[in-house]
Amino acid sequence: MAKTSGRNHRSTAARAAAAALTAALVATGTSAVAADSPQPSLSAAAQPSAAAAKAAAAVAPNFALFGVNSSGNAYAYRSNLKGGLTARSLNGSGWTGVNAMLQVANVAKSNGDSDGLWFRENNGNLGYLKFGSDKPVQVGYGWNTYNKIVSPGNIGGAAAGDILARDTKGNVYVYLGYGTGKVTGRIKVGYGWDIYSEIAGNGDLNGDGKNDIVARDKSGVLWLYKGTGNQKAPFAKRTKIGSGWNQFNRLVSTGDITEDGRTDLLARDKAGALWLYRGTGNATVPYAAKVKVGTSGWNSYKFLF
Repeated sequence: MAKTSGRNHRSTAARAAAAALTAALVATGTSAVAADSPQPSLSAAAQPSAAAAKAAAAVAPNFALFGVNSSGNAYAYRSNLKGGLTARSLNGSGWTGVNAMLQVANVAKSNGDSDGLWFRENNGNLGYLKFGSDKPVQVGYGWNTYNKIVSPGNIGGAAAGDILARDTKGNVYVYLGYGTGKVTGRIKVGYGWDIYSEIAGNGDLNGDGKNDIVARDKSGVLWLYKGTGNQKAPFAKRTKIGSGWNQFNRLVSTGDITEDGRTDLLARDKAGALWLYRGTGNATVPYAAKVKVGTSGWNSYKFLF
């Protein structure tokens, strides 16, 4: 069982260089260096400066899209304010000791951007690093019991971002965020979720002010789970919103990637192209028709978040 407290582990910052829990997450993009060896690094991606983007940001989260390749290099993409993405920028390196990476907004920010990163080490330890800090926070251990962890924003009713985690039996748990990177003990909110091969979400899809998620089952059907804001039952009964989604090997939402005030979805196909599904704000048809925003090469990323 994943735990958030209970054992007296060594400080995260004192771990060996190979452990990503000692990573430096710095807004300048400069890699932090420990006494003995360099550590992984990641910087925040710059916001678009257009007035329209500033106005839209207050409506929905609009995180940058990060891609991390097998060499551990992290690249950032943002909206080009024309319906596509900017050219990638190298925003970090050294991310070879982790098997999951999630962005999170722990503080309500006027620009809608993320505050930092949750990441899981290969040994199952979970850590958090705030942008602009070189002091990671120990969150928990034993997190390799989960085969899917997602940060869908606030789904428990408070201001901070939460974690949705599925174990190998298909049980789903919510960890509520404190706003510091640390989380509460888990709350079981579902079972039978092993039918899903992808789970994604980071924002409101139907305009009711509550964060929603989508889940793709193994037959390729996409389902919408509307948020309730209730931490013990965070989602309403699922509704079918599409089929044929097995053409994609990765679904990810960074919120409003197009800067139009609505939550979007990104999908990577098996050939390595990236597709954008713009949010509509309509629960019946939450996404517009797909548009290609990346022609090839996206399969080079082991993480998209």
